[in-house]
Amino acid sequence: MKSRSRALPTALTALFALLGLAALPQVSHAAPPAETLPKNLAGGAVGATTGTATEAADATAASVEDTVAAMQPGWNLGNTLDATGPDETSWGNPRVTRDQLRQIRDDGFRSVRIPVTWTQHQGPAPDHTVDPAHMARVAEVVEWAVEEDLYVLLNVHHDSWQWVMDMPTQHAAVLNRFTATWEQIAEEFRDAPQEVLFESINEPFFENSSGDAQNAALLHELNSVFHGLVRDSGGGNATRPLVLPTLHTSPEQARLDELVETFDELDDPALIATVHYYGYWPFSVNVAGHTTFDAVAESDVADTFARLRDTFVDQGIPVILGEYGLLGFDRHTGVVQQGEKLKFFESFGSHARASGVTTMLWDNGQHLDRSALTWRDTALFDRVVSSWTTDSATASSDQVFVPSGAPVEDAELTLRTAGHSLVAVREGGQPLAPGTDYVLSGDRLTLSASLLSRLTSGGTAGVNAALSLEFSGGLPWEVRVLSNETPVLSAASGSTAGLSVPAAFHGDQLATMEAVYADGGNAGPHDWTSYKEFGAAFDPDPGGGTITLTSDFFAEVRDGATVVLTFHFWSGDTVRYEVTRSGGAVSGAPR
Repeated sequence: MKSRSRALPTALTALFALLGLAALPQVSHAAPPAETLPKNLAGGAVGATTGTATEAADATAASVEDTVAAMQPGWNLGNTLDATGPDETSWGNPRVTRDQLRQIRDDGFRSVRIPVTWTQHQGPAPDHTVDPAHMARVAEVVEWAVEEDLYVLLNVHHDSWQWVMDMPTQHAAVLNRFTATWEQIAEEFRDAPQEVLFESINEPFFENSSGDAQNAALLHELNSVFHGLVRDSGGGNATRPLVLPTLHTSPEQARLDELVETFDELDDPALIATVHYYGYWPFSVNVAGHTTFDAVAESDVADTFARLRDTFVDQGIPVILGEYGLLGFDRHTGVVQQGEKLKFFESFGSHARASGVTTMLWDNGQHLDRSALTWRDTALFDRVVSSWTTDSATASSDQVFVPSGAPVEDAELTLRTAGHSLVAVREGGQPLAPGTDYVLSGDRLTLSASLLSRLTSGGTAGVNAALSLEFSGGLPWEVRVLSNETPVLSAASGSTAGLSVPAAFHGDQLATMEAVYADGGNAGPHDWTSYKEFGAAFDPDPGGGTITLTSDFFAEVRDGATVVLTFHFWSGDTVRYEVTRSGGAVSGAPR
């Protein structure tokens, strides 16, 4: 382990003076009594009566690194205790049960992040007393998690945008409430085991600030106050690992550098850095034509983990990536096509493992069915789990389209083997014949026309067969064989509240939609691109036979204008459609 740099920064001190912020008192780090030592610091490394302070600090840092490593992998109990309604069910999830936490542990997770929003459960200033019933409920869930042998990361969550964000204009009030909140949490969990970690604030940001310098100074102040009051609360809190975020929990280099200055000034070896990551934004929400996990999206993953490794991990500062996923999941998990989604999670897991970063999957209830205790998308869950320990192969696509009524041709897939070799291709559990059904040449797998003809001979639109490409290691890659015809869209009328376009998909799937005015300018939201955001501007429903153009789309369409839409399907087919807005009325027809 490399030692952390401990040169005291002067930049933040200068910033405080420039911005008129009071200098923070220095926190005493006297050695805690032996009975407060975490059980994973056996041997009395911290607070030992022999050895140097440097040796004790190094031992503590090594132990905290071990703790963070033991937390891999982690899961978020999202949209539950962090809900901003009257109770934990207000955002649609059931009450937390111990069975849910046991299931998470049985599924291989070793830690759970428990986001908590405190705002609506607090009394007025100056005490901001937390409702004892809410505090008791949080403590109950934390205790269950610990009893299920899970590490716990407990935080202050949506309070960040409910009142913490006002710190530039309401500095004293925000700091008072933040202090009161954490004093109560620290007191409640003072004697909790060291497997319970604290995270100061979720995704911090500040409204009406003067810019980056003030943002950095304010977050430094929050993190430092949090650190000082937790340490001063004694008991297990004297040595408890504490987690500090970057601004916005962003992994951008400037934000990482700001947090390094805070770490250097606090000079505490039991500190952990945290960021969040939801992928390259255009891919993550499927906008601007970024429908695939291409080289740009993959480079974004690789570069992010390289920054975390270089800035923190290699300097002895452990990292918890407290949330990850795809931003499009906020709408629904179909925003990003299944195969492209799996490629992202495969790459993410591989880079996280290589970088030594602990990751915590964001789950707002879309992934684990918390009533049935089953995973809604087993292929995604299997890919996430596999990535914790090994790399798995992928292919250029997980779907092969065979047009109906046209001569069937060979189909080619490019394999990314991750160091494995293809050992079999199966359909319905039965092996296909190499050289006849398929040919492998280097990284190119060709599925023969005769195989595809046989698999689609029933003529049913949509999925006709599923092939499993099996490799010498890792997961197989599943490929669906689909029979398709060019989709057909029909005339429709409606309003700017939404237009439902009848659509016969004929076995195809919609990838993206372009929208341009008759004069060639881009129409609709994100007018810097003709390609609109999947699930936001348009939303396909193959089962219901519709494509909905949303109110958000028409809110950005000029009144009296005609818009030409081009629908791009995964088979490669395109269909054009024309919509006209007249006041609040909208009409559409094939073009």
